[in-house]
Amino acid sequence: MAITSHPQPPQIQRFPQSKYIDAVRWLPPVTALDRFAAIAFFDSDSDTSSVEIYSIGSNNPPNLAPQSSWVSPSRVSSLKASQSQHRPFVAAATFSSSLHVLFSDPMDASSLESEISIPGKVLHEGPISCIDLMDGELECLTVGEDGKINVVSIGVSNLNHRRVFDSSGLVSYTATKWASPAEFATAGYGFSLQWWDQRKPGGAVSQFKGDWAQRRTSGIVHSIDIHPSRKHTCLAGGSLGTVFAWDLRWPQQPIILSGVGTGDAGAHSPSESEVWEVQYDRYATSVNMGNSSSSKILPAMICSEDGILAVIEQGEEPLELVAEPCAINSFDIDRQNPSDVICSLEWESIAVLSRS
Repeated sequence: MAITSHPQPPQIQRFPQSKYIDAVRWLPPVTALDRFAAIAFFDSDSDTSSVEIYSIGSNNPPNLAPQSSWVSPSRVSSLKASQSQHRPFVAAATFSSSLHVLFSDPMDASSLESEISIPGKVLHEGPISCIDLMDGELECLTVGEDGKINVVSIGVSNLNHRRVFDSSGLVSYTATKWASPAEFATAGYGFSLQWWDQRKPGGAVSQFKGDWAQRRTSGIVHSIDIHPSRKHTCLAGGSLGTVFAWDLRWPQQPIILSGVGTGDAGAHSPSESEVWEVQYDRYATSVNMGNSSSSKILPAMICSEDGILAVIEQGEEPLELVAEPCAINSFDIDRQNPSDVICSLEWESIAVLSRS
């Protein structure tokens, strides 16, 4: 299969920045007029990190304007955004193993009003690899390469945590995602995936080891996603352009979407480097709704170290949206307007794409 370009190229607006961008996330809107994004920055000159809220104007082309900021005690390793009672908040994990929850002003979503946190060395011994916020709930998952998994309950003025599992360093975790209030997935080295059910403590209830291609079992899963309507299928992206789906109904038969296969059966990949993030693409799903089978893996968007932002779909040619001369290390699809995507370019630039 050959890589195809978008039939109508997306409108792309780039905003150069003076600092390195570690992560970008859309903030849930309070009103229909709200368009805000949370951005994690690292300033190599001053060795400082911050999370900043930017407004994104609805004019064409859009404009990007800083609104408020919070200084992090160390570099941000994972960033997520959600809302509680129509109040947006941001969760930021750091390389010094601290966790911070930043609440917006109830009357002004662009203003960071308060912070509650857990200091370093409490949740993890080393950097927090990944966090995830449960939709509609005040629960945060944290995982680390130290093999610890925690669930953090977010209160009004404090954070309470409990240890779900500790592998004592025998297994390292690099990504995590909620599937339901009781279930979640984790991922790590060797293209491994684990499924957990908090109603069944003691360990993972299902596991997958990426042994379909012996020469690539040293790869790492960097990002996973679970679609709310198909929680039995976990989407994973990682080393060497690899993207695959893990279906719990057939736990040892991965569905290869990109990069890795057995013999000549490997799927074509729009990227040959690290896939840093994967998300189910709600816009592509809505466009192709009439052609979607219940057994077919839903379309997914990926970003990569070699500067590719693309949509991949089972049995279809990859659709390239952006090809940059630098890494695209993070992106987020706007849930309210899934045709819009924000992404971070390693060379200190933010890009906003519109596919409508």
